Amino acid sequence: MARPARGVTLRARPASVSLGRRTVSTWAYGESLPGPRIEATAGGIVRARLVNDLPAPTTVHWHGIRIDPRMDGAPGYTQQATRPGGTFDYVFKVPDPGTYFYHSHVGMQNDRGLYGPLIVEDPREPLGYDEEFTVVLDDWLDGISGTPDDALARLNASTEHDDTLRSDLLGGVVGELVHPYHLVNGRTPDAPAVFTSRPGRLVRFRVINAAADTPFRVALGGHRIAITHTDGFPCRPVTVDTFLIGMGERYDFLVRLGPGAFPLVAEAEGKRARAFAVVRTTKIAATPNRNVRLPELDGRILTYADLEARGSDELPRPARRVTVTLGMRPSGNEWTMNDRLANDPMRLRVERGETIRIVLDNQSPMWHPMHLHGHTFQLRGTGWGGPRKDTVNIKPRERLNIDVKADNPGEWMFHCHNLYHQEQGMMGTFGYGPPPAGVGHGGHGGQDARGGRGRGRDSGHAGHGGDGGRGASRPDKSAERADSRRHRRKPKR
Repeated sequence: MARPARGVTLRARPASVSLGRRTVSTWAYGESLPGPRIEATAGGIVRARLVNDLPAPTTVHWHGIRIDPRMDGAPGYTQQATRPGGTFDYVFKVPDPGTYFYHSHVGMQNDRGLYGPLIVEDPREPLGYDEEFTVVLDDWLDGISGTPDDALARLNASTEHDDTLRSDLLGGVVGELVHPYHLVNGRTPDAPAVFTSRPGRLVRFRVINAAADTPFRVALGGHRIAITHTDGFPCRPVTVDTFLIGMGERYDFLVRLGPGAFPLVAEAEGKRARAFAVVRTTKIAATPNRNVRLPELDGRILTYADLEARGSDELPRPARRVTVTLGMRPSGNEWTMNDRLANDPMRLRVERGETIRIVLDNQSPMWHPMHLHGHTFQLRGTGWGGPRKDTVNIKPRERLNIDVKADNPGEWMFHCHNLYHQEQGMMGTFGYGPPPAGVGHGGHGGQDARGGRGRGRDSGHAGHGGDGGRGASRPDKSAERADSRRHRRKPKR
């Protein structure tokens, strides 16, 4: 029988937190980084009271949960942000087991310390393993290079961009800025987190990317790993050396640990930096060097084509499809969905009970980790069924098909999980039926890119307040390759 989670209090407050050898001033839940681990069982209830001791409004978003929309923590959609000095009680059912996390969804607050893991156990867990560890990855600048709001203001005020932050794996430029630190469970590489086990134990690692702007390439020195879950949902296990995890994604893997002390490395893809931790199974083994080069990072890397949902998680074939085009305005710091910004958002209309195919068409010069609230989708390719996910990475000049079953009525955010792109406009709406009064505004609580007003072109795509391009489905086009067009920002001198 599913058990409810014990109630937890999330006190959002200015705090001094230790990153290992350095203490910084930030905003956090209590004094811990990440915030407290919340556990529940699938079918059970989570109870969390937000106490806002910040000097600004805030919310808590429960990332990846198919949730009651009133509990989603999406300001301007179904909840007003909790004012300073106020409280809000989040009480919701968690229908699916898996690895999730929670974070603020107001402005740039998620690039501070306002995040933590949410683990939903499976009462009929089919995997047999001895223990598990949760690994939360992050990029960090708050209290070191000003605040995230300062960083966003600098991006909004300039057309310059560091085009040296590049990755072939992600089709070009990977991020907006370099963070001074990259963290595993709130710790820097010079004072790393340590996961202690014993030789021969089969261990489940739950990996969460809570970063604002950084994808990570993850590997465990001396070991191959078996990927078992993506974004909470199980998949056919696949053995690899390494995997790439975008912002908002989660991966679980199993590994049988050998004797020794091993580097757990999360390379900041394209940024010449890393997060680092140690997995120790014997006391006498020397601690690995934080700068060690792992051959696993250059070994077999996981691809989406490797991932296949179990049969019971397959979604019905869609009855229709719509296209959502991801773009960038000539300013270089306004990111759009069907040429609209978040303050006048694209609205993709669906009807309850239908399955719809969304064709993500990335015509922008950067990759985007696209996240849908309140639902999971199935990634579909040519000749493969694809995994169930709620966040997917799409490269420049690429098209991806995601199938969504519309089974959770509400007005839902659909946005890029690069926090800077989100705040510079790349946020739309996935809504049921006609738009309710008040929808179609910049209610997220953050900044709109340069105050821009997007007036979109529907042209058969999902339009603002329209029917989302209703029509019969048709065969999918093959993915387009990256072309020779470059990022239109001026390179930094």
